[in-house]
Amino acid sequence: MVPMRPARAIAGGIAAIFLGIGLQRFAYSPLLPAMIDAHWLGPGAGGVLGAANLGGYLFGALFAPAVGRAVGVQRALRTAALVEAVAFALCAWRGGLVWFLPWRVVAGFAGGVLMVLAGPAVQAVVPARMRGFAAGLTFMGVGLGIVAGAVAVPLLLPRGLAATWGALAAIALVVAALGWTAWPDVPPPPRRPGGWIGGRIGGRDGVEMLAAYGLASVAATAHMLWWPDFIARGLGRGTGAGAAFWLLYGLAAIAGPALCGRLADRLGVATALVVTLTAQAIALALPLVLPPGAGAGAALAASATLAGATAIGTTGLVLTRAREIAGDGAPGLWSLASASFGAAQTATGFLFAWMFAALGSHRPLFGLSLAAGVAALVLVALSLRRSARQAA
Repeated sequence: MVPMRPARAIAGGIAAIFLGIGLQRFAYSPLLPAMIDAHWLGPGAGGVLGAANLGGYLFGALFAPAVGRAVGVQRALRTAALVEAVAFALCAWRGGLVWFLPWRVVAGFAGGVLMVLAGPAVQAVVPARMRGFAAGLTFMGVGLGIVAGAVAVPLLLPRGLAATWGALAAIALVVAALGWTAWPDVPPPPRRPGGWIGGRIGGRDGVEMLAAYGLASVAATAHMLWWPDFIARGLGRGTGAGAAFWLLYGLAAIAGPALCGRLADRLGVATALVVTLTAQAIALALPLVLPPGAGAGAALAASATLAGATAIGTTGLVLTRAREIAGDGAPGLWSLASASFGAAQTATGFLFAWMFAALGSHRPLFGLSLAAGVAALVLVALSLRRSARQAA
């Protein structure tokens, strides 16, 4: 392994997460209302496409360790980055759901590879004392990608949807070029014979972490997939307002991971997760109890801020927690955690698409996400309480 400065590795991690999650997944959210209005997709098809992208991410997260072992971590990251750019370019043609579906699945798969391999690669080259903060900085890439999409998409849409997809492909190529030499050349995740049962995933702590992260992903789905559409069409505020509140979500997602990482370094990861999941539950409750008049805008702003900060902040905390629980086996546990996140979001995405098509309202989606968020909070709080008793 060639030694690499931690700052450079973190910059490479930010580029990978920016491309694989921030831009690849979330630039689609502000594009969705415009694609529906232009009859590129129907409302139900738009939700199916988002859920299919999450399905691709699930398989990418599951197979990322094998890909890393087959071709090397650095080469896998480079290849996945190029795949993202090509997938953006192919979506510039108006071919309907049948055309978009495979490319969005492929983009999701590449995003899963970038997500699973980049985080542990950065953790492997930074000092132990700053791993929480490093994880937070790495996952700032999600927020940066959201902001890039929220700013670029409204500016590009007047030129047409094809030009917008093409410009996103160009952005992806630029980011891939910037990260090309910054991605750490670290050993691939080790193969673990006999699966990841019991002690191989950290026993009860590992199982509870996987379950809580899966529930947290369900909680995050309503904002991640439907927030701009809820603002634009659900509340009748228009595409511009949807993009503006999505931009606020992205700005919060930039700051949130680093803040959560610092909180973990100070209070411990489990306590930081309790605080973060509590804030996430508040974010989900606000759209369900919007006050009349000007207060609605303030509630929506608070919801976007808390949701953006916690959705991505939770991911950084779970990456750090995986290393606490599994040690050198952290890449494998992190792969399972990412797969848990992806599986839960995929199922939830398809369920939400069906619910919206059947009910024509966004609020039931936020209600179901709130229930999942509260369940995740209870699970982590009980785990923290048990650990405290054992320590006493």
